[in-house]
Amino acid sequence: MANPVWHSLAGQHAVIQQLSHPETMTSPTHAWLFTGPPGSGRSMAARAFAQTLQCEQQEISQRGCGTCQACVTIAAGTHADVNIVTTEKVQYAIDDVRELVSDAHDRPSTGRWRIIIIEDADRMTERATNVLLKAIEEPPERTIWMLSAPSPADVLVTIRSRTRHINLVIPAVEDVAQLLVGRDGIEAELAHTCARASQSHVGVARWLARSPEARERRDMIVNLPMTVSSASAAVESADNLHKLVQDEAEASSSDRNAAERSSLLRSLGLTEDDTVPPKLRVHFRRLEDNQTARNRRAIHDALDRAMIDLSGVYRDLLVLHLSQDTQLINEHLRPHLTEYSAKVSAEHCLSSLEAINTARRRLAGNVPPLLALEAMLLAFIPRTRRHAPL
Repeated sequence: MANPVWHSLAGQHAVIQQLSHPETMTSPTHAWLFTGPPGSGRSMAARAFAQTLQCEQQEISQRGCGTCQACVTIAAGTHADVNIVTTEKVQYAIDDVRELVSDAHDRPSTGRWRIIIIEDADRMTERATNVLLKAIEEPPERTIWMLSAPSPADVLVTIRSRTRHINLVIPAVEDVAQLLVGRDGIEAELAHTCARASQSHVGVARWLARSPEARERRDMIVNLPMTVSSASAAVESADNLHKLVQDEAEASSSDRNAAERSSLLRSLGLTEDDTVPPKLRVHFRRLEDNQTARNRRAIHDALDRAMIDLSGVYRDLLVLHLSQDTQLINEHLRPHLTEYSAKVSAEHCLSSLEAINTARRRLAGNVPPLLALEAMLLAFIPRTRRHAPL
């Protein structure tokens, strides 16, 4: 039975066994690379590993208790010797990486190690990565680097060759559902529905389970292909989808933006009704720039989730062409999908999947979102009819 800090890592038994091995905990490698698909828990695995390394329990087998001061503060992101670094921008700034390298030379103050966890290391530019490389090549004595990225190919080969690789897998739907039930108290049927709809992405599954509005928005998105029958309907649906993802991004960031502004006002001794003096306006411009960058990323992430959900619809339709007994990603929509599968061919489903992939590439290349969505949805219009099962 794994120690408590590992309980939130769904379906990663081999990883847990490897990282909680006594030899690993007593003599850890100085640099690690955690990889795995989105939602597999690679950042969570790095944090849990940091907790086991810093845990105050004397017995190695008991480390990762989850209740000592070290475990609690690492979970909260406030441990003095554990830096957890993430970015809400498209890329890490090189100055941020230089600051990390400088911090890496500080000796641990309370824990056994100084640990630096860099989430989304694939967002580093080549220049920033080269700054980090030197620190990893010549590590301080008690410093441990933990990087996370979707795959080894997403970081420079020079980094890959100097880190120990931990690969996480997509957890089973059942494992994610059990986590939602046990950790978050979600009702079992809803937990299974959300785990399947999220395609085993733990964070998305939890978000869907806890937000009826999120489930409603997702159902509107996955029903789009079944409503597109003409060019005018495709253009209208593209506009609706664009508004949906903007509303989702705004819902996720508006409260935070307002709280940050209020906090800045208080720190400067101002109220909401005060006029900001000219010499203090630079602070608000900086805050607005950061919030604008974060909002852009929120829209990009919401669009990407929509693309993944739409891909799931066409995978379900392909499954229905082959078997009526296989579980679907959108199992709760089986009657509607079964009816629609009789109207479209397997070839149409494959071409629609390719249109979704093309749209994702265009969005990554900064094509205006509405244009990319219109082109994608025009490809969803059924052009062939299936007269007999494959």
